[in-house]
Amino acid sequence: MAEVLVFVDHVDGAVRKPTLELLTLARRVGEPVAVALGAGAAETVSVLAEHGAVKVLTADAPEFADYLVVPKVDALQAAVEAVSPVAVLVPSSAEGKEIAARLAVRIGSGIITDAVDLEAGEQGPVATQSAFAASFTTKSRVSRGIPVITVKPNSAPVEAAAAAGAVESLSVSFSAQATGTKVLSRTPRESTGRPELTEAAIVVSGGRGVNGAENFAIIEALADSLGAAVGASRAAVDAGWYPHSNQVGQTGKSVSPQLYIASGISGAIQHRAGMQTSKTIVAINKDSEAPIFDLVDYGVVGDLFQVVPQLTDEVNTRKG
Repeated sequence: MAEVLVFVDHVDGAVRKPTLELLTLARRVGEPVAVALGAGAAETVSVLAEHGAVKVLTADAPEFADYLVVPKVDALQAAVEAVSPVAVLVPSSAEGKEIAARLAVRIGSGIITDAVDLEAGEQGPVATQSAFAASFTTKSRVSRGIPVITVKPNSAPVEAAAAAGAVESLSVSFSAQATGTKVLSRTPRESTGRPELTEAAIVVSGGRGVNGAENFAIIEALADSLGAAVGASRAAVDAGWYPHSNQVGQTGKSVSPQLYIASGISGAIQHRAGMQTSKTIVAINKDSEAPIFDLVDYGVVGDLFQVVPQLTDEVNTRKG
């Protein structure tokens, strides 16, 4: 059976959820071969094998930590040459998309970014994407070379599927460009205890209707009751009410959770572009004509300052 390369996103051996989703998709088109790089790569093997990786290619070198992106591209290119896969799957993060783009240029292949589904086709893998601010759904395939496809988080379920997980060392020869951009320092991100926004199964977002930074405590309380991430519209971020790192939309982050709750967000096209692929969308807005209601699965016309606390209390009651 044809093999599919899956780039492993991990932190010191802890495999992040989008990689496990990629393994689910990879099994639809071939046998997953995972590529784990850097410190802790060997510790990823058991988890990857539990989720369908028939083989795990590992490589560790200082370059992966000390320099940006290019060493990982060098390693993926070496993996492509060693395996000759039918596709290369990469998580659709900012770094993942840069790695995928550079790899596609290197190997002379086409690239598809931000796929939300993947299926086998007679002429190669077929990817589903949301286009034009998620107003249309398209199905595409790469017609030249080995398809390089980045996949948005939460696009597939995490499914256990025990496989051999045979470990092989990947030999990597670093290019001259690999040491071009060095990492001089790192500052750990301050943890909020909430899930990563782009990976969260539930996202609760606030917009202009929240009417102040101090009122985002209401949004945070609902998010915490649901074990959700907190998002914000551009209007809220531009007003200084919430950090840009939490912005959802065309100029922020794209999310695709199982549940998206929009509170006090009108639903401008720029915001919709970042969350329209969410599986279930709930909106709370006192303006019954707000564009967001054209998109939602469930809509509540009401004052968020009354509705959201009641919803939080109900969630806590059912949990407790």
